[in-house]
Amino acid sequence: MENKQHHSPAYRALLQAGPRLKPLQQVHAHLIVSGSGRIRSLLTKLLSLACAAASITYSRRLFFAIPIPDSFLFNTVVVKTSKLGFSIDSLLFYRRMILSNISPSNYTLTAVIKSCADLSALEVGRVIHGHVLASGYDMDSHVQAALVSFYAKAGDLGVARKVFDKMPERTVVAWNSMISAYEQNGFAKQAIGLFYLMRDLGVEPDSATCVIVLAACAQSGDIGLGNWVHEYVVGQDFDVNVILGTSLINMYARCGHVSRAREVFDSIMELNVVAWTAMISGYGMHGYGTQAVELFNQMRAHGLRPNRITFVAVLSACAHAGLVHEGRHVFASMRQEYRLVPGVEHHVCMVDMFGRAGLLNEAYQFIKEVIREKPAPAVWTAMLGACKMHKNFVLGVEIAEHLLSVEPENPGHYVMLSNIYALAGRMDRVEMVRNMMISKSLKKEVGYSTVEIDQRTYLFSMGDKSHPETNQIYRYLDELMSRCREAGYVPESESVMHEVEEEEMEFALRYHSEKLAIAFGLMKTSDGTAIRIVKNLRMCEDCHSAIKFISVVANREIIVRDRLRFHHFKDGPCSCLDYW
Repeated sequence: MENKQHHSPAYRALLQAGPRLKPLQQVHAHLIVSGSGRIRSLLTKLLSLACAAASITYSRRLFFAIPIPDSFLFNTVVVKTSKLGFSIDSLLFYRRMILSNISPSNYTLTAVIKSCADLSALEVGRVIHGHVLASGYDMDSHVQAALVSFYAKAGDLGVARKVFDKMPERTVVAWNSMISAYEQNGFAKQAIGLFYLMRDLGVEPDSATCVIVLAACAQSGDIGLGNWVHEYVVGQDFDVNVILGTSLINMYARCGHVSRAREVFDSIMELNVVAWTAMISGYGMHGYGTQAVELFNQMRAHGLRPNRITFVAVLSACAHAGLVHEGRHVFASMRQEYRLVPGVEHHVCMVDMFGRAGLLNEAYQFIKEVIREKPAPAVWTAMLGACKMHKNFVLGVEIAEHLLSVEPENPGHYVMLSNIYALAGRMDRVEMVRNMMISKSLKKEVGYSTVEIDQRTYLFSMGDKSHPETNQIYRYLDELMSRCREAGYVPESESVMHEVEEEEMEFALRYHSEKLAIAFGLMKTSDGTAIRIVKNLRMCEDCHSAIKFISVVANREIIVRDRLRFHHFKDGPCSCLDYW
């Protein structure tokens, strides 16, 4: 009987209408006129297609017109609305389902948990987790994977891991969910550790795993694992589509191998805007602004429409390469050619670009005339950085004090104001700012640097003595800096003049985290091996100067990735040309 109904003229008419609103409404009207408007199977199909047509208003009206919906109908609307991104409606239908005393299936629970994840509705999700336990689906692999993803998106990684650890059978999808949870919340080290555990337990990574792990490698600078993943992708003959290819581009670019990133970019058959943007961003963060602009123009010549992130990437590249003329042109094209309204991130890039180029008046004029009403704190922070760079202390102090009034709990503003007072020789003001930070219990972010040796990562902080080979490292660094002094290096005392007493200045500068990491790297690697350092903060001017000399006396290429960008030191000069 069911099959005959499914092949009835009315059912065929629904199939022919498909997920298109007007044809569906015409078929619906015909059903009512012909007396078939209450046949449950037809209504269910109609409702399913209405959801697929993305007409949630019509779908709601249809559903509430059906007397006493059954479990199949409830499951249909909950799953369909969740899948199509109507998360709030999915939760409302689910609530009505529970109030109607209809038990949810594992598919219903999986769908509604996904809706909670999409909405970051932590409290509602916890209630539904209770329903999972009550209905006995707590050991269902699909439901468990959904719960892991939900808690991860809601930021509760502890519960996500507990659910994951209790899973009797962890599919590759479940592993991917948990690894991704760590990576997306900024815990790249934990993501990579879990990936190694996955491999040790004999679970074969799939293409999605590779995308996630490459993102973790990009975040942490783990080029060793990144290379392994690339080799695995080739060995498994995975299709290097635009998603996987873009992940490889990001990984290589953020791990210092911009040429390898370009090789991957050139190998992708069908490039989309995201892939072009990744490569433009890669060039930008390495200081190759000209190449970034050229690629941006090539992208437009291919008929692809840049998005807002593309414009951020190319404007940032212009800012860090001194390409003011090109940056002006790119910014103007946002509105004129693409009808895109610039946002805070684009304004920050423009102020940064003018400021770095020493055009402080133009930067200030841009803020007052282009941005006008209440510029975001990030805009003023960019302006403040320019004032410090070009030693405009009067304007710098004015902006810093404004920032403190807007964001009084941001320790970075106090540190910058302290730096500016110190550079201006106002040590009384430095002390005042320091006392303000103490009274507010604000602390400057602790800097650290990492270096990878033989696939193991070592972390150093300023004056770090936790390493078992501390004595050898310090002795080696002392000898290294002595050779640098002979070659002409002079410590830039301004980098710490506000933090320590005069007799401690050189000591504090010498044992900055990046210098310790470089010394250890030089000790542990053979001649000709490039040293790669990742630092969590912006590199100070003294370390930037010192590493130029180290690259000469040690005859090594040294690559430093700080919070802002990459610095390639070779035979003295840095790739940023001191413009960072």
